Amino acid sequence: MATSARPSAAEELRQLRPFWREGRIIRWPARESRRRLLLAEVVRAFPLGKRMTESEVDAILLELWPDHCLVRRALVDRELLNRRGGIYWRVG
Repeated sequence: MATSARPSAAEELRQLRPFWREGRIIRWPARESRRRLLLAEVVRAFPLGKRMTESEVDAILLELWPDHCLVRRALVDRELLNRRGGIYWRVG
């Protein structure tokens, strides 16, 4: 019988705690697995289906972390946000 490699919700919250508090990033994770968890929380700040300019995206991200460009690139690189012609939208 195979077991799932995916951590439980409680385990994910425990892993996220050192990096995310009260809806803000408090520390940028060094491990990719923790970055993925953090970015999954960050992307929830973006409404599904809404097209946004880069400045609108940056305004949201600045509320979460001072280096908004780092977070924006990470979201696009991991395909949590899509970008075309300076317009961004949340994926899935």
